[in-house]
Amino acid sequence: MEKENKKEILRISIAAALLAAAFIIEKTVHLELWQYLLIYLVPYFAAGYETVLEAFEKLFHGELLDEDFLMTAATFGALGIGFLPNSEPQFAEAVFVMLFFRVGELFEDIAEGKSRRSVAALMDIRPDKASVIRMGRVVEVPPDNVSVGETLVVRPGERIALDGEVIEGDSTLDTSALTGESVPRAVKTGDSVVSGCVNVSGVINVRVTKPYGESTVARILDLVENAAEGKSRREKFITRFARIYTPAVIAAAILLAVVPPLVTGDFAANFPAFFARALTFLVVSCPCALVISVPLAFFCGVGCASSKGILIKGSGYVESLAELGVCVFDKTGTLTKGVFSVTSVHPESISETELLHLAAHVESYSTHPIAASLRQAYTETDDECDVCDLHEYAGEGVSARVNGKNVAVGNEKLMRSFGAEICDCAKCSGLYGTLIHVAIDGVYAGHVVVSDIIKEDSASALAALRAVGVERTIMLTGDREEIASSVARQLGIDEYSAGLLPQDKVSRVKELASSAERSGTLAFAGDGINDAPVLACADVGIAMGALGSDAAVEAADVVLMDDKLSKIALGVRIAKRTLAIARANIAFSLGVKAVILALAVFGYAPLWLAVFGDVGVTVIAILNSMRALKINE
Repeated sequence: MEKENKKEILRISIAAALLAAAFIIEKTVHLELWQYLLIYLVPYFAAGYETVLEAFEKLFHGELLDEDFLMTAATFGALGIGFLPNSEPQFAEAVFVMLFFRVGELFEDIAEGKSRRSVAALMDIRPDKASVIRMGRVVEVPPDNVSVGETLVVRPGERIALDGEVIEGDSTLDTSALTGESVPRAVKTGDSVVSGCVNVSGVINVRVTKPYGESTVARILDLVENAAEGKSRREKFITRFARIYTPAVIAAAILLAVVPPLVTGDFAANFPAFFARALTFLVVSCPCALVISVPLAFFCGVGCASSKGILIKGSGYVESLAELGVCVFDKTGTLTKGVFSVTSVHPESISETELLHLAAHVESYSTHPIAASLRQAYTETDDECDVCDLHEYAGEGVSARVNGKNVAVGNEKLMRSFGAEICDCAKCSGLYGTLIHVAIDGVYAGHVVVSDIIKEDSASALAALRAVGVERTIMLTGDREEIASSVARQLGIDEYSAGLLPQDKVSRVKELASSAERSGTLAFAGDGINDAPVLACADVGIAMGALGSDAAVEAADVVLMDDKLSKIALGVRIAKRTLAIARANIAFSLGVKAVILALAVFGYAPLWLAVFGDVGVTVIAILNSMRALKINE
């Protein structure tokens, strides 16, 4: 690109020198009018032959309304206007307009190229090579040539090329390119690692678990590069507007050239002046400032968010984030850490050890965080107990036969379905946590209290959301009323709903989304794995803590690469700033064009001013769009 720009600068310089020479000849040598035209055609085609060729090529394809065609038509008109009766030649003006147009095009290319390179630099996570062990030797190959199951050697300072699992060594990883966070992450043998991270300290061997095309870095780059496909409402409006606006202005230019001379009654005498005004209309009519700068502003905004660890799947969601009015949260793993631990054991008819023993065995195959906490509390599950007939009840719990006993572990609803009558427990008064009830052969046996921890930044993150304009915060949880109330009170959440099953959360979000009372858009923030149906119901689905999570990337519209709730408010700020820049470009572009068109009607707008109204405004708007690349946190 830089090489092409240098060639363009050289060509513009030569054309400028030829224009100066032609102007001197016109002022010092007496020639026929057509001879002056031939002299001026040399710098004209030196500067604008590409523009003329593009215009005629598009003419043959039926594309008449782009800026190349408009500029060619206007300058051809300026070159020929001097041959009309009662008119002055505008050869120098025509060449100057084409020359200025090419200068403007050059600045557009430089500015747009710089903005795209800036986005590429922000997302400079694509690995150049991968060091693979093959036949006992370490060889360097392109990442897309590495197969699943092969072993990578990642040395300090190198970027992990593909997703995998550490099979040897321990180190710390710099994940800032993915998450926007500078704190290194420690990894050891058995840990999963994702592509795009930089190895900071020790050498690690990584067994590849995904091909490059499905790796985290490839998916992130694909999301950012294709973000323009999900156009915002303003981008769609600009596209529709250009289709109507440009033909309308061309029609107005034709009317301006023909109708006033006819009305005055002296067509031949007045036509040249009004024809010159019509040429100005043709030049200024092209809406390229809007067509280029508005999508570029959204592209830069998406790039800025990506550099902070916030992936936005298209500019349409940038607009939705900027207008966020209601934010709904899942509790576990979003507002809380989702790391459960057993804090109390309250048996009724058996010992504490036996109660934990049964609960851990029944939950032995469940992936739920609460199940994991029960297994951690009773580590001696490898005791040759006979566990069979496992059944999972969505949102309620699990049952199984343990050594011939029918054991149910879950909430109150599950206990009732098994005929077990729950006993009130005075010990639970004032305790914060989830009660996991246990029934043996339909007889209540006691309960275990499992507690989750509220994230350190949850309260400040919710305050930050209110500061950026979010009017309502709502929490949805499957936990019981007391727990939901306690969390909502501690965090200052406006509303909450407790005891919800997965389908209840979907219904509740649909109800909120269709409510006439809400202002702005509605977002739902969850872990992106268990909450996929709910994420799909919201205007904006936000997946938390999605580093390496395929399900999160697929389900959500906005993906936070770490689990920091504060990133939502930052994403809203970036979106609002991006939208403000796009709006400023629209207002500035239309405002300048309206003024120049009005001046042209009364004959006060020369061609060079019309070129500024098109090319100059475009360059300014592009430079303004580039401001969306950075934001002060």
